[in-house]
Amino acid sequence: MQNNLFNFVVSRTNHLFFKSLLKCYEKDARLVNFAVSRMINRQKMINLVLFGPPGSGKGTQAAFLIEKFGLIHISTGDLFRFEMSNDTLLGQEAKAYMSKGSLVPDSVTIGMLRNKVEKHTGAQGFIFDGFPRTIPQAEALDALLSSKNTEVTGLISLDVADEEIVKRILKRGETSGRPDDSNESTVRKRIDVYNNETAPVFGYYAEQDKSMRINGLGAIDEIAQRLSDAVQQLKEKV
Repeated sequence: MQNNLFNFVVSRTNHLFFKSLLKCYEKDARLVNFAVSRMINRQKMINLVLFGPPGSGKGTQAAFLIEKFGLIHISTGDLFRFEMSNDTLLGQEAKAYMSKGSLVPDSVTIGMLRNKVEKHTGAQGFIFDGFPRTIPQAEALDALLSSKNTEVTGLISLDVADEEIVKRILKRGETSGRPDDSNESTVRKRIDVYNNETAPVFGYYAEQDKSMRINGLGAIDEIAQRLSDAVQQLKEKV
């Protein structure tokens, strides 16, 4: 069993360092199995960052990806609501910062993400919606996933022009009841924040050859098909 497992792994990798490492473990089946399971688990998981400015349709398309690929949806907004409504320690900490008008530190958000990930140890993968928003957050997410022996598979950005975003959000504001959806000046400020602070995350993952742009215009089904094709391309890289 041990030799069969060892030979199976070696026959499927050309990485000389990994081969050498496995040879060191050849006499210990437990270590061999541990190394193999880590490799296989890393290959199986699909972890996506769904990216785009407010009003780009991330929520709608996230629901499609969750159903099609069996992913666990992680929305930072949902996490904050859950932790605070259940008065958890992290929720209390977040409330304390928010009550003072201060930004909640990334360490608190990452703690919430960690809790969510650890609740789904058998997941096929995750889709991160609304996170990361900055490069330090992207680095923190990478560190979290690495500690779980996985990584971000890819970032998919829904590409929608600023003027179209303004039109969409103001239209949404007619029924959403949200003040920040109804004021054009506020909407444009939100877009500026995205372009200045959040958009650089695309470049961060592009340097790892993990970023893709998808045309975010058209019918919902058309955009969903583009996303599906993009995820399939990412899966082939895993």
